[in-house]
Amino acid sequence: MTTYVYETIPSKAGEKPRYFEIKQNMNAAALKKHPETGELIHRVVLGGFGTLSSKPASNSGSACGCGPGGCCG
Repeated sequence: MTTYVYETIPSKAGEKPRYFEIKQNMNAAALKKHPETGELIHRVVLGGFGTLSSKPASNSGSACGCGPGGCCG
């Protein structure tokens, strides 16, 4: 089982989403409603491996911290 992060979809202006984790099989479809409350939810896509930096990577010449070849567009 994999642990996924979900967030609620606010139903009112100014309402903030709440985040929580749910364990699911990797082949299971993403949930659309919270299993206990019935609130609308969606799965949050989190980053991958590595770190983000606002400093240039050494010898890359990139101002966004990406490696050679760039990633800043």
